[in-house]
Amino acid sequence: MKPTIYDVAKEAGVSIATVSKVINNTGKMRDSTRENVKEAMLRLNYQPSLMASALTGKGTETLGLLVPDISNPFFSEMARTIEDRAHESGMSVIMCSTDENPEKEKKYLELLQRKQVDGFIVASSFQDKNLLKGLKKLRIPLVMLTQDDIGLDVTSVSVDDFKGGYEATSHLITAGHRNIAIIAENANSSKMRIYGYREAHAEHGLICSEENIFQTTASITNGKECLKNMVQKENVPTAIFACNDLIAIGVIQGAKELGLKVPEDLSIVGFDNTILATTTVPALTTVAQPITEMGNKVVDVIIEEIKEKNRGKERVLFNPQLIVRGTTTSID
Repeated sequence: MKPTIYDVAKEAGVSIATVSKVINNTGKMRDSTRENVKEAMLRLNYQPSLMASALTGKGTETLGLLVPDISNPFFSEMARTIEDRAHESGMSVIMCSTDENPEKEKKYLELLQRKQVDGFIVASSFQDKNLLKGLKKLRIPLVMLTQDDIGLDVTSVSVDDFKGGYEATSHLITAGHRNIAIIAENANSSKMRIYGYREAHAEHGLICSEENIFQTTASITNGKECLKNMVQKENVPTAIFACNDLIAIGVIQGAKELGLKVPEDLSIVGFDNTILATTTVPALTTVAQPITEMGNKVVDVIIEEIKEKNRGKERVLFNPQLIVRGTTTSID
C-alpha cells in the first residue's frame, strides 16, 4: 500500500497537522522538526496528493490539452512542444484526443475537471460551445489553440489562416493555374483558409467555382477519396490546395495510383509544414505554421492566466510562411 500522511506522522513522531504544514510550507516550527518530517517522507517514499493541494488552493500544476487527433503530425508536434514548455515551467500535461466528437469532448472535459487541472488548452473545435462557456463561469483558465471564437471571449493563439490560404492560392495562380480546387476541414481555421482562397481568386479577376470546394476530415485516405471525386469531373483541376499536410499526402498518393504525375499533371500545396512535408517524393510545397513558437506561447499565456485570473484577453496571431518545394510547377 502507498504510504499516507498518517504513516509519515507516525514515522516522524509528530502530529498530522505538523506534516501538513511541512508539505504546504506553512506555519512556524523548529528547523529540526521540519527536516525530521522531510526525512520521514523520503524514507517512506511518500508523495503528497495533488488533489489535496488543489483543495487547499495550491493547484495541481497540471494542464489539460484537448486536440482533435494526436495521429495528425501537426498536433503531435504541437503537443510535444507544449509538453516541453510546460515541463520547463514546472507543469505537467494531460492530453486527450477528441476526434472532434461531441460526446468525447464532453467526456474528456469532465474528466480533466475531476483531475483538477489548473487550466485548459483547447485545440478541438467543440460543437457545443456551452461546455467551454461553463469553464468560464467556473473561472477556470482557458486558452484556445488554432481556434478563434469571438463569442467565447477567451485568449486565442493561432496562425493567420486567411493569409495562409491567400498565399497558397496566389502561388498557384501566379504559376499559371486557373482551375484550382481546395480540400478543407469543417473547422474555423479551414473556413478562414477558404476565405483566403476566394480572395486570391477575386484579386486576380478569376471566378471561384463552388464545385472546386471540397470538405472532409483530416486523413490520407480522405485526401485520396477527394482526388478520385475530382478526376471524375468534366473539368479536372490542374492544382489542389489541401488545408493540411495529411490531406495533401493523400492527394499525392492518390495521384500516383491514378497515373497522374506530380507536379507535371497536378500541382499540390499543403498546410502546416509537418515532418511529412519533407518525406514525400517530390517534397511537399506547403504553408508553414510556426509550431514551436505557437506551442511555447500558448503555455506561457495559460500559466499567466492561472496566476492572474482577471488577466485581459488577447488574440495572438502568428504569420504563416509559404515553403515552395517540388509539388508545384508553372504551366502555360
